[in-house]
Amino acid sequence: MIEFQVEGMSCQHCVGAVTKAIRTLDASAHVDVDLDAARVRVQSQEKAERLSAAIAEAGYTVQSSRTIVDA
Repeated sequence: MIEFQVEGMSCQHCVGAVTKAIRTLDASAHVDVDLDAARVRVQSQEKAERLSAAIAEAGYTVQSSRTIVDA
């Protein structure tokens, strides 16, 4: 799972836009957007760089990303 800190998300439209951008790359991706924490968690086979670029193309600023390894 990859976690992104994303600036500029404030509403359900933002959630939809980010989810759609990610699922354009990977239709089976699991996307969890937390507006309060400005966080997007993605379970996908795509590389973090491509996912980050898709979020940016949707109009949002990716501040950071990290890989989360399930224990």
